[in-house]
Amino acid sequence: MLPHVDAAILEALGLEATSSKLVSHGGSGFSSTHKLVATKDGQELTFFVKTGTGPNAEVMFRGEHASLNALNAVDPSLRLAPRSHAHGALRSSPGKFFLATDFLDFNSSASSGTGLSLAAKLAKLHTTPAPVPPGFSHPVYGFPVPTCCGATKQDNTWTESWADFYAEHRLRAILREGARQNGHDKELADAVERVAAIVVPRLLGDGHLKDVFPVVVHGDLWSGNHGRARLGATGGVEEVVFDPSCVYGHSEYELGIMRMFGGFGSAFWKEYESLVPKAEPKEEWDDRISLYELHHHLNHYALFGGGYRGGAMSIMRKLISKYGSASG
Repeated sequence: MLPHVDAAILEALGLEATSSKLVSHGGSGFSSTHKLVATKDGQELTFFVKTGTGPNAEVMFRGEHASLNALNAVDPSLRLAPRSHAHGALRSSPGKFFLATDFLDFNSSASSGTGLSLAAKLAKLHTTPAPVPPGFSHPVYGFPVPTCCGATKQDNTWTESWADFYAEHRLRAILREGARQNGHDKELADAVERVAAIVVPRLLGDGHLKDVFPVVVHGDLWSGNHGRARLGATGGVEEVVFDPSCVYGHSEYELGIMRMFGGFGSAFWKEYESLVPKAEPKEEWDDRISLYELHHHLNHYALFGGGYRGGAMSIMRKLISKYGSASG
């Protein structure tokens, strides 16, 4: 148990030190995780609190705070993700930051809540147009703040074209991060640039990919970031997601990492496709998902080293073979 609850957390949540207790809970590769139990106005409250240090901790928690609340903003009644209540710098530990969200009780014995499946909840996200950001007259691709996918900081600068956003702010950006972490790799760099310059516009270009508009996607939805839990102190057990790295993007971008790591069965895919039909051209769907999966192979290469390079190169060789000539 930590000796006290930091004053910044207490102030942000409107709690008193004498009735608040923070205990270690769960685990994370990039932060320390805790359960905060408090009493306020005679009611027991529980929160989930992350704390962390390092160059990206502040960015990570600000991005997760915005991401969780963007997921909830689509339709709070979906009860798909915990709400984030606060984030910021700790007062007692300079250079250390926190995030406080609803507590997810994965051991709850409560009955089922909304009864909605994960596919139905994601379908609602993926068919609801994104909000219009300040300075624009229509929804565009990006996100209000940078986010982190794992420990990788992501630039989410607002961009009119989805193909331009994906090529620059995902593929080229993660190539630069991989080179920073692992050194320059000419073969990898040449392949990524060819994919970004030729394959991305061929598969995702404006006028080719039909009826695509920005929607909020979780952004890091592998099976480890999904489960069944009770959200907070009310309601029943729900299909929930957590640890998001959101962006307003093409809905199919979500599916790349879901397919990469598996864990979502045939029933999920059948129901999801019945609710969110594949974008046209449908015959290119598999190649688009591979293209989206590529980003995560490159991100894992940046984070963890050479083991993921082979998967990235395999995807790129296939895409370049099929779409890599300038004439398409």
